[in-house]
Amino acid sequence: MQAIVITAAGGPEKLQLQQAPTPTPAAHQVLVRVQAAGVNRPDVLMRQGKYAGAGDVAGMVPGLEIAGTITECGADVTRWQPGDAVCALLPAGGYAEYAAVDAGHCLPLPAGWSPAEAASLPETVFTVWHNVFERGALQPGETLLVHGGSSGIGITAVQLAHALGSRVAATAGTEAKCDAVRALGAEWAINYKEEDFEQVLHAAGGVDVVLDMIGGDYTAKNLRLLRPDGRLVFINAMQGAQSEFNALEVMQRRLTITGSTLRPRSTEFKARLAAAVERHVWPLLAAGQFRPVIYRTFALAEAQQAHELMESSEHIGKIVLTID
Repeated sequence: MQAIVITAAGGPEKLQLQQAPTPTPAAHQVLVRVQAAGVNRPDVLMRQGKYAGAGDVAGMVPGLEIAGTITECGADVTRWQPGDAVCALLPAGGYAEYAAVDAGHCLPLPAGWSPAEAASLPETVFTVWHNVFERGALQPGETLLVHGGSSGIGITAVQLAHALGSRVAATAGTEAKCDAVRALGAEWAINYKEEDFEQVLHAAGGVDVVLDMIGGDYTAKNLRLLRPDGRLVFINAMQGAQSEFNALEVMQRRLTITGSTLRPRSTEFKARLAAAVERHVWPLLAAGQFRPVIYRTFALAEAQQAHELMESSEHIGKIVLTID
């Protein structure tokens, strides 16, 4: 099969289209003929050799989410059959014509969604559901602040929180991006290059949950914005993992600081998370309360260009590779 292989840790030019062995599914896996693969920030970190738990990335095939058709099932698989259309979360290997995936990490292709649209779901939806609704325990009527509101994670968090009855604030870097997140349900869309999000949201009464991928000096601001019993959830630290904050604020307002990374979690955990996502999120897709936001698609051979676009941060929504 053809696959995009990381030849060595480094820039986008380290992604090369090569021939690779077609995977053989284990007893608990299915083999998927991949029709589309989502491109995510962790793919960039993996290519750079910086993604937690990836180790030596030379020879690895990136790609954490796919959509396609099952062609083969392992001996222990009972739910799926060859011919089933699915989307799936995987630890790597999505930028390829075929991928072997744990059967418990697959979800049915949403009705009416194309493979490219469905491939934009697993990594972001799994991440948001766990961090915002499980770890962050966001409730209807509470307010969520999403940093990077126009990213793949951002558009997912904004839409899910809005659909489930929460108020949403988001930061973004251009007016076009702010307009986009407003259209998805954000009540406040703050251009962080022109306004101080802390001042804007302090005047609005603060927030209950913050989903942060920035870190650095955002940390103290996030904590100051949280209402009593508020929750700050980290999923990245693009400005830096080190920061200073006032511990007395945490104690006095009973704040919770938490966070997670998805890739190192066990297969059992991811299967439980997939079941929760299917139970809670898939009905919202069916009801039209969540829509795909695809910024651009690229052919598999154009993975370098896809990564260049991801690193430029010019996109609004998801970048997807399509595979004939």
